[in-house]
Amino acid sequence: MNKTHTIKAHAALLFANILFGINYSITKDIMPDYIPPFGLALLRIISGLILFWLISFFMKKEKVDRKDIWHIALCAFFGVFLNQMMFLSGLNLSTPINASIIMTSNPIIVMLFSALILHEAITKQKVTGIIVGASGAIILTLFNTEGHLDFGSDKFLGNLFQLINTSAFGLYLVLVKKVMKKYSGVTVLKWLYVFGLFYIFPVGIGQFMEVDWQAIPFDIYLAIAYLLVMITVVAYFMNMYALKHVMPSTVSTYIYSQPVIASLFAVLTGRDVLTWLEVLASLLVFAGVYLVSKRRKADFKK
Repeated sequence: MNKTHTIKAHAALLFANILFGINYSITKDIMPDYIPPFGLALLRIISGLILFWLISFFMKKEKVDRKDIWHIALCAFFGVFLNQMMFLSGLNLSTPINASIIMTSNPIIVMLFSALILHEAITKQKVTGIIVGASGAIILTLFNTEGHLDFGSDKFLGNLFQLINTSAFGLYLVLVKKVMKKYSGVTVLKWLYVFGLFYIFPVGIGQFMEVDWQAIPFDIYLAIAYLLVMITVVAYFMNMYALKHVMPSTVSTYIYSQPVIASLFAVLTGRDVLTWLEVLASLLVFAGVYLVSKRRKADFKK
């Protein structure tokens, strides 16, 4: 494996997760007062569909085998439809802190699916990296001034939706690896969103039609633009690029950085102050990423 591609893959993952970390607070501002979660999920998928097909017109055309089309349809169910529906529904009912805690379970799910489907070895070093990274994210979120878990009825349901979300995304990361080896990221993504729209339209069109677009203030439109462009398109594309050069478990482990990034975003915007606990959590998170990704170098020399 070309070392340059590996470095670029890790840079893409870091950039994508910076966007994701900021997104928790921004998306929470949109729902449910301005756009309900199902309607917002439909808007995300429509936007992703339009943008990726437009981008594909300026790239080399790739013909996708029929058997791969059906595999992409399966990936779309877990990685576009179920992932986005459960993320937005869960965040609407729960809190960004709860959501970030639950998302740290994703690498464990990916590790298990990778072992079952891709026959990826589970080593002591990988397990250690997952534990170290998870401990940093959990310490940061649990001991934040607003970090206590609240299992009230709505938040409990929201947390359950987030667990379904992270499980669906974990399975998607493993399944999509197969087609990412054969096709470009744009080709895969444009077809993912075709099937994603097919899945989401019946459940999202009702809420979408109820949106009062004239009542949405300018700052919320900026938040919507961030979600549609930076998250739905840019972050997804960065993840796709990385999947071509590193294992799904490595991609998943970067999720540990999201609570740290969310905290730093709060500091930079004057919503919080940096503490020794946040510094410690940051060190643990990136140490976990290092431990999980280091062992894969030998694999990609094959």
